[in-house]
Order: sequence, then structure tokens, then C-alpha cells
Amino acid sequence: MGPHSKVCNPHCKCTPHCNKQDAPPKHQQPGTQVIGGGGAAAPRAAGGARHFPSRGSRGPARPWGRGRLLSSLNSGNGQQLYECPMCDLVCTNCQILQEHVDLHLEESSISEGGNLRDLELAQHLQNEEYRKRKLEEAQQEREEFQKLQRQYGLDNTGGYKQQSLRSLEKEVYTGRMLPSEYQRRKADMMESLALGLDDGKTKTSGVIEALYNYYQSEFKDLRRVWLSTGVDHFSFSLGDRGWGCGYRNFQMLLSSLLRNGTFNDCLKGINAIPCIPKLQSLIEDAWKEGFDPQGASHFNNRLHGTRAWIGACEIYSLLTSLRLKCQILDFHKATGPSGTHPRLFEWILNYYSSDREASAKVVCTSKPPIYLQHQGHSRSVVGIEERKNRTLCLLIFDPGCPSQEMQKLLKQGIDGTSLRLLRRFVGGLKHKQYQVVAVDGVLSPEEKVARCQASQVFTAQKIP
Repeated sequence: MGPHSKVCNPHCKCTPHCNKQDAPPKHQQPGTQVIGGGGAAAPRAAGGARHFPSRGSRGPARPWGRGRLLSSLNSGNGQQLYECPMCDLVCTNCQILQEHVDLHLEESSISEGGNLRDLELAQHLQNEEYRKRKLEEAQQEREEFQKLQRQYGLDNTGGYKQQSLRSLEKEVYTGRMLPSEYQRRKADMMESLALGLDDGKTKTSGVIEALYNYYQSEFKDLRRVWLSTGVDHFSFSLGDRGWGCGYRNFQMLLSSLLRNGTFNDCLKGINAIPCIPKLQSLIEDAWKEGFDPQGASHFNNRLHGTRAWIGACEIYSLLTSLRLKCQILDFHKATGPSGTHPRLFEWILNYYSSDREASAKVVCTSKPPIYLQHQGHSRSVVGIEERKNRTLCLLIFDPGCPSQEMQKLLKQGIDGTSLRLLRRFVGGLKHKQYQVVAVDGVLSPEEKVARCQASQVFTAQKIP
């Protein structure tokens, strides 16, 4: 090493670092470890057990000018001592000190590198956790979407015909139906579908007339009763159980419209009640005319051959496409205590009681039934009772009620107990939202076109 190198041997006085003649002598502190001499001993931090390896092949020592120079009074030869600036270690050789400090720096670098690797690992784990969570969320969304598809009949598992056949086969497998009965009912169903007409096996006629006769003789606590024009009740069949309520309510509405000559011109192409697949095709035809494109898109413009649920918007579109003047109203929030909807009852009363001052206590109006929709189900309002205490009670046909139960009203007669099947008081309708579709006239061709254009952005009248 040259005479002017930055690192000198312990006895060199050629540099300012080594020739600090003016530095006051300092006593070696008690407990301070001194490393020096021939440099054979490996440096060790004071108070610790760690031994640092020698430099080995690490290359030449780097200059280190920050070691603190000490002068020991205990050494007879005035030997210079060097204190590590990073710990309490004292060396008698500046080269040993430099190697010792280098080890400090290497440890620091390793620690920083370890911290960096820990940070990278933490970031990697966080990214993996995020990716895993996103995959789980996507899987959950797919499962929920598939569940909704199954629930609303959009899972490509077939429609009315396929469900009917599967249900009939199940009846045979479980022993509840003979194979000969299966063949007969299958042939009847295929004929009905070919004609596009309902087979009438779930229809109950004459209930409105029976109600009129009952109210004529039993009028206790009642002030007045209004009834729709004759309505046939249609209940679920094996082919539409669980999803066909909207179609069945339309059949009830249509059965009343066909009895009213006011609508003959609109319904001249319909002489009998269509079957559900035929109704699905009629709604698709309304979409093709331009009604409710957003709703059509929701169903991918296809209902026929599916088990898709329909609601108030599809009923409105179908009626309007037939030039039937109707309105759709949205009772979007409760208007009474405990989540009740008294405003809904009041609106229905006004619908039926346009001839409010009529003297008859039981009024058979010319009004068709009202389509009443709430989340997950729909029903038909066929009348309303106004009681002496001014409370109101709806009379409702529910497609979920089996035809056998409806026919009991005719066979066993209507009384206060059996009438519970139809009555719904204000406290009995507590769904968050109800939608109503009501027919109130006939549209001109121009009015039909205008309503078709208005349905491009479908809106309902909100009450309140």
C-alpha cells in the first residue's frame, strides 16, 4: 500500500488522520473491547457473541475515515486506538476497524434487502389474495345469475311443453298415474298446443255469479260491493307451476274482456283463451311491433319455449298491441302504518265505483279485473267490498289457488268462511311495492302508435 493511501498502518504518520498530534489522549472506557495487535482475532461487538468473518475474497478494503482515534494512557508505547462509529468496539489497527465497519455495512445491506424481499412477498400475497377474492366474487356472481336464470325460467331447460312432459313422467314413475293415463293426457296436451288454445282443465267458471247471489242475501256489515264482469279463474297446471302466474292472470283478464262487446273489435282474432305458449308468442309479436324494447332485450326477445316470468310491463305491452287502452300504475311505497297500502285500495275503489251513487248495494260493473303485481307473484282483483265502517276489502283471484278449491265455492256454496279464500284486507297486502294494470277503453290506431313510441322508455305512473 503506497505511502499516501487513505488507509495507513498503525504506526504511519504521513496522513492527517494518523498524525493527530493535538488530539487529547483519551482513556479506554471500562468494558470496551480492544481488537488489535497482529489482527489474528476476529472482531466482535462489545457485549455480544457475534463473530464476523474475515474479509476473505471481498477485495481491497474501502477507505474509512470516520473511526474515532483514541490514545490509551495504559499503553507504554502510546499506542493509538480506533473506536467503531457504529458500536462500542475499539481496534488498535485501522484496517481491522475498516473491515469491521464493512461488516456492519454488509449486515445493513442484507437487512435492507431482507426488508425489500419481505415487502415484495407481502405485495405478492396481497395481490394473490385480491385475485382469489375476485375469482370468488366472479364465481358467486355466476352462481347467483344462474340461480336467477333458473328462477325466472331463462336457463334453457325448456318451457311449458317440456315441463308438462317431465311432470307427467314423474307422476308415472311415482305410481300416481297409469301409463295409459299418461298417454291420454300427453295426446290432449299436444293437441291443445297445436291449436294454440288452453285446454281448460284448470279453469273455474261461475264464481262471480255465485258471489253476486251470495251478496244479495248476505250483506251484514257491508255498505256496498262492486264486482267485475264475469271472470273465469285459471290456476297453475303441471306445465307452468312455479312461473305461470302472469300468463294465468292474463287469461283471467281476457276471459272477462271477451264477455264485453266493447272490446270485440280489438279481440276479433281471439275467440277463445290462448294457451301459455301462444300468449308468449303474442308478447313476442308486440315486441316486434316496437313495444318496450328494453323489456324485450331483458328476455333476449324470446319467451316461447322458456319458463320466463312476465310482469306488469309485458301485460301492458300485450294489451296495448291489441289496441286495448290501459294504464300501468306503480304503488312504489307504503302509504299506511305497518307497511300497508291504503292508497292502493282507494284507487281500486275509484276504479270500480265510477257509478258511486247507484242505488244498488251489489253492483256488477262493466269493468274487467285488475292485474295486480308484486315481487314474485301476481293476482287478479275481481271486486271490492266497502264496509259500513268505511274499511275496504279486495276480492282476489289467485292463480296459485288450485282449481279444486275454487270449485268448492260453487259446489258447497259461498259463506263467510269460504270467502276468506278471496278476501284481502288492507293489513293483508304488505309487500314493499305493487304495480297495477287496468283496462279502461279502446285505442285508435293513431293512439296505439303513440303509445308504442312512448314505451321506448317505459314509465309507470307513480302513486304517491
